[in-house]
Amino acid sequence: MADLTFYTNPMSRGRIVRWMLEEVGADYDTIVLGYADSMKGADYLAINPMGKVPAIVHRGKTVTECAAICAYLADAFPDAGLAPPTDARADYYRWLFFAAGPVEAAATERARGIVVTAEQSRMVGYGSFDTVIDTLEKAVTGGDYIAADRFTAADLYVGSHIMWGSQFGWLPEREAFGAYVAKLAERPAYKRATALDDALAAEANQPV
Repeated sequence: MADLTFYTNPMSRGRIVRWMLEEVGADYDTIVLGYADSMKGADYLAINPMGKVPAIVHRGKTVTECAAICAYLADAFPDAGLAPPTDARADYYRWLFFAAGPVEAAATERARGIVVTAEQSRMVGYGSFDTVIDTLEKAVTGGDYIAADRFTAADLYVGSHIMWGSQFGWLPEREAFGAYVAKLAERPAYKRATALDDALAAEANQPV
């Protein structure tokens, strides 16, 4: 048994963490949960009272929330090189949590059909959807990677949001987004993770 357990569903944000686990080369066990049953069962609620996936338990410690898991794994497996040196993490933290905060919130509200008015933008944490998208575009423009001279967990997390946004139609088409994620999709770890989750989805008869 591995000392890291990964709780997920193949049609969830768990795909982000699966990719991260493959990038760091961790030895891990996977437990697939169902939305209507085991995800809300007592055993899993003891791990994550939110009843949401993904989550990991590593050496007895639980980590939830995708951005937190990605940051944790980058530090727990330093040989993978997925976090910049501690004195060079300004952009790394900035864009990792920009995606976890403004991008996630703006995308969720857009998917629910909520349009923020000019007056409401002063009280809404992300301001406006257009501002978030424009800022995201600038972040991935002008360099190969978002926070360093190499691929990091910030690229994985931001790139996952752009990929999902393109797939589900809430992200406007922009050349910079396509160029940015095209190279990420060629990473061997991304391909391995995608194949694993696609196989699990096929077993459960879930459309990918």
